[in-house]
Amino acid sequence: MKIQTVKKYGDSTVKLEAPVVREVNELLEGKQTLTSFVRQAVERDIRRRKMRRAAVLYRETFPPGSPEADEMKDWESAPLATEPRHANRKK
Repeated sequence: MKIQTVKKYGDSTVKLEAPVVREVNELLEGKQTLTSFVRQAVERDIRRRKMRRAAVLYRETFPPGSPEADEMKDWESAPLATEPRHANRKK
């Protein structure tokens, strides 16, 4: 049996290369700090990864060929990048 050790980190320091710091400084909004920018970026990435894992688990709950799986395919192929058409409204 393999035992995994989990390292716990408290506060930490992350070193960034000077060119990265310069680019990030150009992106900072208002009084935003480099620390808050990096914190938000890491939190956003963690949330995105969790959502990806949840989506995979959700898809795996439906057996291939089931009505739900077919509906999922229809949903995924929907052209969400285009704006919906609006009917001409009479005033």
